[in-house]
Amino acid sequence: MDYFERAQLLRKELIENRRYFHENAEVGLHMPKAKAYVMKKLKEYGLEPQECGEGVTAILGHGGKVILLRADMDALPMSEESNLPFACPTGEQAHTCGHDFHAAMLLTAAKLLKEDEQSLNGTVKFMFQPAEETFEGSRNMIEHGVLESPKPDVALAYHVSPGRLPIGTYLYNDSGTMMFSVDTFEISIQGKGSHGAYPHLSIDPINIGVHIYLALQELIARESNPSDACLLTVGQFSAGAAANIIPDTAVLKGTMRTNNKEAREKLVRRLKEVSEATAAVYGGLAKVEYVCSVPTLVCDSTFTREIAGYMNELPIPNAAGYSGIAASASEDFALIAERVPSAFMYLSAGYDDERGDYPAHNPKVQFNEDVLAIGAACLAHSAVRWLTEHKD
Repeated sequence: MDYFERAQLLRKELIENRRYFHENAEVGLHMPKAKAYVMKKLKEYGLEPQECGEGVTAILGHGGKVILLRADMDALPMSEESNLPFACPTGEQAHTCGHDFHAAMLLTAAKLLKEDEQSLNGTVKFMFQPAEETFEGSRNMIEHGVLESPKPDVALAYHVSPGRLPIGTYLYNDSGTMMFSVDTFEISIQGKGSHGAYPHLSIDPINIGVHIYLALQELIARESNPSDACLLTVGQFSAGAAANIIPDTAVLKGTMRTNNKEAREKLVRRLKEVSEATAAVYGGLAKVEYVCSVPTLVCDSTFTREIAGYMNELPIPNAAGYSGIAASASEDFALIAERVPSAFMYLSAGYDDERGDYPAHNPKVQFNEDVLAIGAACLAHSAVRWLTEHKD
């Protein structure tokens, strides 16, 4: 089967599925609408989907080697300003990262592979996951057995990318760290409240929080090796309810990202030490909790090059691949990749006009639906080709 030609014939259905996810955007781990829609569509396509934690899996094929195809399907907790007629009407959730595309592409890939199941020299396992944005989805599905019964031999995922790169461009990394690790932390500070007129009777948690914030910057400026890429961001500082009251508590929330395992381990340790010691200097207490942790995304060199080769076999107009891409963002597919040889590919979904001026996670971002058939075809074709080349 020419998967690209067949996917183009299914363009209307691809767009319909993508727009359903977009208009019914959901965030986090519990995504009842998306979950139900995926299961309904997979059943229509002749598969037998199963719940896997908060996600969905399905299997096609005839034993042999197993390739896992993964799509995330969660949105972000933000408003949308795209002016699209199918924008999420709640004003509180928006698919500004393109996961609606990923889910739609994998649904159609499942349909294509079911139609051509006799061509499979092995097994394809589908993984539709929630909560990539909160780095919970892959872990949840791993804990519920997505990498078991059958155990994948390899895993493949795609991510669409906005901007002005031409449709048909794809980006990957077959030789190093592709995406940074992330450790999301929460620092709870316990002080002693008081009237604002009597600060000497307080242990001011806001003051402690400010000093912790400043001290944490030195972990990057003075303790991290300049040859490593290390980022530390405090994105939330919460305390108090009135101008004339020193509160009892304060909370700082943020993320640390690195491209190096040893640097990450040091930062995780030192953030806790510095926070606790700084609070103690000013008479308070600091409790550090790591809310979630995801390692660096490092793709398998051999498998990634194989996938790039299979993609080049498809008659995609203006196809062009570029290796060595690296990003300081993080991706919870890394939890799959540290357990299974994996490949992660970016597909350009941009425009060459003003619609291409906005990045992912921007309320005005738009993604080009012309990439849908490309993604679905790449998933299906790559799965068939890899199983054929690696059949028992």
